[in-house]
Amino acid sequence: MKKTVGSIWMLLLSVALFATGCAQSAPAGGSAGQGDAPAGNAAAMTKEAGVFTFAASGEYQPFSYFKDGQLTGFDIEIGNEIAKRLNLQPKPVTSPFSGIIAGVKEGRYDAAIASHAITEERRQQVDFADPYYLSGGQLFTRPDGSIETLEQLKGKEVAVALGTTHEKMAREYTDNIKTYDSDVTALRALEQGKHDVVITDSVVGEIAIQQGLKIKKSGAALTEVQHGIAVRKGNTELLAKINEALKQIHEDGTYLTLSQKYFNRDISKKD
Repeated sequence: MKKTVGSIWMLLLSVALFATGCAQSAPAGGSAGQGDAPAGNAAAMTKEAGVFTFAASGEYQPFSYFKDGQLTGFDIEIGNEIAKRLNLQPKPVTSPFSGIIAGVKEGRYDAAIASHAITEERRQQVDFADPYYLSGGQLFTRPDGSIETLEQLKGKEVAVALGTTHEKMAREYTDNIKTYDSDVTALRALEQGKHDVVITDSVVGEIAIQQGLKIKKSGAALTEVQHGIAVRKGNTELLAKINEALKQIHEDGTYLTLSQKYFNRDISKKD
């Protein structure tokens, strides 16, 4: 009888030790272990394995536009360079500018490389990499135009690209606003006499003038803005890798080469 009781006791002790061992090892393979995993593994870094899908408007020359049927421009080449340094296949896609941030937020694109000004409002929806160029808002009129300040917009028809910070700025001074999907389209309409003034990025307007558009820069710069690449909130691995790629692009001279190609200067610095 004593032997039987002893055997039962040893069996119960073995079961208890086994259960304790399982409980102690649970964090390595259970839900607790998942919480300790690095944020954003390789599979989750991009929506399609091995591919870097980034969005631009395709209507923002010289940043993104179509030439001979091919999507090109400063933003597109920057995106391609980032993909190369991440050992990913670049996949630039186009979308109306007003919907690009929502597309990143919803996971339709890995990133937006579309000349987005970094604002607090946008930071609430996406995360931004380090700024990749500097610019600012500017008024443009026809050569005989006299509007030089935002206060002079009252009673005038103002054209802006939909969803831009320039649209928000214009609405603070007038309700007489015409929106376009493209800043370049707005500038062309201005030249044709359809509006009194366009608010757009100074670089875009300057390039349009260089290409022969009969408009002029009017008044002083309205803003000084940092522009950034946007990624979905929480995708910390991709954000870190983009920042590292941008650093490499600057250090090896690639950035300056591309900036000189499209703007004849380094747009990461003040003009």
